Amino acid sequence: MDRQTVAVRVLAHFVPGDNALSIVAPESDWLDIRWCHEDDNETLRRELPEAEVIWHVLRPLSGEDLRRGPRLRLVHKLGAGVNTIDVETASELGIAVANMPGANSPSVAEGAVLLMLAALRRLPALNQVTRQGRGWPTDPSLGETVRDIGSCTVGLVGYGNIAKRVEQIVLAMGGIVLHTNTGDDGTATWRPLHALLADSDIVSLHVPLTPATDKLINRAALDKMKSTAVLVNTSRGGVIDEPALIEALRDGRLATAGLDVFTEEPVAPDNPLLQLDNVVVTPHVSWYTVDTMRRYLIQAVENCRRLYDGRDLINVVNGRQDGERLHR
Repeated sequence: MDRQTVAVRVLAHFVPGDNALSIVAPESDWLDIRWCHEDDNETLRRELPEAEVIWHVLRPLSGEDLRRGPRLRLVHKLGAGVNTIDVETASELGIAVANMPGANSPSVAEGAVLLMLAALRRLPALNQVTRQGRGWPTDPSLGETVRDIGSCTVGLVGYGNIAKRVEQIVLAMGGIVLHTNTGDDGTATWRPLHALLADSDIVSLHVPLTPATDKLINRAALDKMKSTAVLVNTSRGGVIDEPALIEALRDGRLATAGLDVFTEEPVAPDNPLLQLDNVVVTPHVSWYTVDTMRRYLIQAVENCRRLYDGRDLINVVNGRQDGERLHR
């Protein structure tokens, strides 16, 4: 690589830790990375005009944001879902949008199982009781409601990389797994959505947010589930009709929910879901591990190298795969 060539200017829309810095440090001779906290709109506006690449995490990138970057050639999503990027405007401006399908699958799958276990075992309540020094719990309902995953039927809504990892874990724990996706795939464990909801003790969501999946889990869907069931969501908050979920949890039509994602993020402190004892929550971090960040950054650096060299990009979602050489 020509070390006399001006470095590729990257706007990384997150604050790195030491591990992240150690991964990109060896590329500093050709990669000029400017780090920007997702809440720092002032730095974002200042850096966008010179940025050639954005490494995007969660804070939505609007068409207005993209138009502030006349040199932009690539928005690389550190993750799979691109619903937080105005892909239509990016395409109009000739900006490639790429993602990383499968890179976060191990972490999100484990996060989904973590929420299943926390909900099944009533972990938040037991944690609080123990910290209050109240000793052995006297609630007799523990022995009537707490369950093992190995005794449950787990229904996976969506059957991509993450769901298949969840399936492996659940099967290893002795559970039964059903799944549904866009059509009958001919396997013994496939069910139409209504049957999966009715037959599952745990329902785990693993679909992207699209017009077809927006509020897929609405009141009618919730009414098909067992009153003793657990609903887990590590996909996108909009897949669930939140007011309908709140009502079902309050009325006892659904036992518990484990949620890593919400319709509006970051989740507002006054969201009623945060006030319910039968909800376990995390702030959209099931993907966020040192292992996932390593995979993300390795792939992000590789696509920058391809763009720099004029080679085709990988995992482009908006049709633009030509790696127009940035530096001549």
